[in-house]
Amino acid sequence: MSVKKITLSLCLLIALSFSVHAQISNFHNPVITTAVPFLTISPDARSGALGDAGAAISADANAVYWNVGKLAFVKKDIGASISYTPWLRKLVNDMSLSQISGYKKIRKNEAIGFNFKYFKLGEIQFTDNAGNKLQTYRPNEFMAGIVYSRKMTQNWSVGLGIKYIRSDLAGNVTIPGSNTVAKPASTAAADIGVYHNNPNLTLAGRPTAFSFGATITDLGGKVTYTDNDNREFIPTNLRLGVAGTMEVDQFSKVVLMLDMNKLMVPSPPVYATDSNGNATSTIVSGKDPHKTGVLAGVLGSFTDAPGGLHEELQEIVLNPGIEYWYNDLFAVRGGFHYEDKHKGNRKYVTLGLGVRYNVFGLDFAYLIPVAQNNPLAETLRFTLHFDFEKQKKASSAPASNEVGE
Repeated sequence: MSVKKITLSLCLLIALSFSVHAQISNFHNPVITTAVPFLTISPDARSGALGDAGAAISADANAVYWNVGKLAFVKKDIGASISYTPWLRKLVNDMSLSQISGYKKIRKNEAIGFNFKYFKLGEIQFTDNAGNKLQTYRPNEFMAGIVYSRKMTQNWSVGLGIKYIRSDLAGNVTIPGSNTVAKPASTAAADIGVYHNNPNLTLAGRPTAFSFGATITDLGGKVTYTDNDNREFIPTNLRLGVAGTMEVDQFSKVVLMLDMNKLMVPSPPVYATDSNGNATSTIVSGKDPHKTGVLAGVLGSFTDAPGGLHEELQEIVLNPGIEYWYNDLFAVRGGFHYEDKHKGNRKYVTLGLGVRYNVFGLDFAYLIPVAQNNPLAETLRFTLHFDFEKQKKASSAPASNEVGE
């Protein structure tokens, strides 16, 4: 089996979880595919229970993934979280996604953070064209990043993150008698985020807070597993989010949120057909993603769809969610993930619970797909939180007027 076939098989295995119901018509597959799609998998159980919404909700250690801009609004002085997600357990039993994130307030209005995300793809058996077993391999992918976030005013903050991404799907393999070599792919990328929080509103006579977040994530170079003629975009993404928090009574509050996100990579083109009705390499509508640079791909991602504005709107993913807190100790969550049927058709309901006690917290999320026989069915997520407040001096300091503190 050639290295290209091996790599393709592995990529298809990963893509299966994102594009199970992709529809193909007139030799145009409108589903956008990228390299390293593990970057887009929600790593933590809180947002995982909120339909994958996270741009504008209150900050915790996982802000380093959802919106680097809001990390400056984190309440405690230092904290961390550990998340674990068994992946595609309906198909295999040895794939998982793990993440560890952390932060430290370095000044009243500044914070730094880090995160490490690891995707284990289990064990793969390589075979030749005759089906003879060659060797086994354990592919994996990871991302490691650092973040800086700062409040610019009492209500606005910005953040910047840089990260290193590595994807090892087949190791370093050379096919005898061929110059084709499979190799791990790697690149660097950046995250940029802004966040706004106004806690001093009133709605229906009740105290209400409003927040807004906007972030561009994974803005980086293309990657390749073979040679420079086969470079693929990584999933650069634009995410916008809003959230409103209403105090129902002295013990209860409800948070409503909505995220909207869109991949900032080229839309798949439409290819011409030959006299036998087979697709050719000639593009009749759209742009060739292999010949499009990163900057051109990002800037053109809002106008390059062969189907025009209608197809561009289909590429927007919606993530509404609701969260109920009792006494800031116990949370019940629900959400919905909506993706157009022509762009992957991922539609699922999410549910979850959360508990906070002293410096510890635990979140749990459960995924229920709309379609039956979906490999994402019964996906579980678990997150453990640790948040510590800096030891206060004996003499009382003036009360803080920071939002959320």
